[in-house]
Amino acid sequence: MAKKKGNRILIALECTESGKRSYVTQKNKTNTTDKLQIMKYNPLLKKHTLHKEIQRLK
Repeated sequence: MAKKKGNRILIALECTESGKRSYVTQKNKTNTTDKLQIMKYNPLLKKHTLHKEIQRLK
């Protein structure tokens, strides 16, 4: 029998400057209840920008 995934969910991260969704990551919904905000590299702008959690994926 397959194991359950547990409390981890897939989320999309969107750049606050360009509005592009360029990253998909996982987060533990019991440990981090608020939305993620991470500094990630934006290849279109060629610099690090703030990326915020936008939506929950399947």
